[in-house]
Amino acid sequence: MPKVLIPTPLRQYAGQQDAVELSGSTVGEVLSALTAQFQDLRRQLYNDEGRLRSFVNVYLNDEDIRYLSKEATPVKQGDTLSIVPSIAGGAVASPPQPAALNKDEVLRYSRHLIMPEVGMDGQLKLKSAKVLLVGAGGLGAPLGLYLAAAGVGRIGIVDFDVVDYTNLQRQVIHGTSDVGRKKLDSAADRMKEINPHITIDKHEAALSSENALDILKDYDMVIDGTDNFPTRYLVNDACVLLGKPNVYGSIFRFEGQATVFAYEGGPCYRCLYPEPPPPGLVPSCAEGGVLGILPGTIGLIQATEAVKLILGVGEPLVGRLLLYDALAMRFRELKLRKNSECPVCGEHRTITKLIDYHQFCGVPRQPAEPAPQANEWEIDVVQVKARMDRGDQFVLIDVREPHEYRICNIPHAQLIPLGELPKRVKELNSADDIVVHCKSGMRSARAVEFLKQAGFRKVKNMKGGILAWSDKVDPSVPKY
Repeated sequence: MPKVLIPTPLRQYAGQQDAVELSGSTVGEVLSALTAQFQDLRRQLYNDEGRLRSFVNVYLNDEDIRYLSKEATPVKQGDTLSIVPSIAGGAVASPPQPAALNKDEVLRYSRHLIMPEVGMDGQLKLKSAKVLLVGAGGLGAPLGLYLAAAGVGRIGIVDFDVVDYTNLQRQVIHGTSDVGRKKLDSAADRMKEINPHITIDKHEAALSSENALDILKDYDMVIDGTDNFPTRYLVNDACVLLGKPNVYGSIFRFEGQATVFAYEGGPCYRCLYPEPPPPGLVPSCAEGGVLGILPGTIGLIQATEAVKLILGVGEPLVGRLLLYDALAMRFRELKLRKNSECPVCGEHRTITKLIDYHQFCGVPRQPAEPAPQANEWEIDVVQVKARMDRGDQFVLIDVREPHEYRICNIPHAQLIPLGELPKRVKELNSADDIVVHCKSGMRSARAVEFLKQAGFRKVKNMKGGILAWSDKVDPSVPKY
């Protein structure tokens, strides 16, 4: 029977299985069998009209079959179907090269200079190159370290965050003494310590439609180290409009992706994912976690691709999507095709300027100040504690995962993971007062919305989740 590989973000809807074997003579029959077996998976894969969602791709034996009739495409014994949702040659034109390397640089780059593929000419290309890193976090950390060490002459970094303790498990460019510092400053100091011969541009800003073109225009290429869909689509569109290669990487738990978009007639990110997934469908690393070593692997692949593009050697990851599974220690490669109907890089382009990417991705912008009016479906952690102290009768539901509950929990909270809520909703009484919490308030907000649609009217989301509980109620509760 054909095998269907289930990606990590969708396994919660498939009994946590990573692969299933199903009967069927066509792709359509196999997918129908899959969604019949796992009914919760159907709404993740198909829209209300029964069409495969545009942010989900299906590959048959590593071949992109998006533009074929999936209902009629035949499958046979031993075939593999891969479901790939959004998670995240030649040389780049270089400016005139500097005349020479100085004595210190010759010694520093000597292992490059004795390689025929690099040599003096190649090292001068690296010294002349201008590369922009979007983000100084998980992916940006190995990128910054290795591009600096390789001698990329000018490296720009876009970031506006500060270092905190939760970053140190994977963002190896920062140290414990950097906690509380701007990531820009911490990363720049470490990179200059590695290589004082490079120039670092610090762009302390959130990349937006208003500033992206101005920031990107002075660089030869852009390396995408973002962790959210609005910025990812923004980077893609800006690179296409400016004609800049986009070295892409994304990570989640134990899995990563890497490719090169918008390069000499190759596909762009929208060719792979025309539309983003609905908000909340794909958890962030803060919600879903990430193996600390994983961004090192994917970031180094991105750095390698950037150096290859600068040198003009090897075969770049253009038209090829590299998938990495750290648990299986396996790399797979899927072919990407340029979509002639792509709205930003296709033959009849409809996107000719940058748009509102938060609106496009359905992500509301955070107001500068909290709205003064109270939300009847929310409750503050201090209010929850006061209700406990008074002995008020209410049900506290924790919608995190069991492994998160073991890290820390609020006494008497009932654990019902968000993915199990539709099946276990009958355990709850709509007549009860219910308070729902998670880590930060995002998953619990989705749980409250589900319960409202199921007819519950006495349900509230505990704002800020257990993190706010630690801040405002019980500091002994560990934060993660």
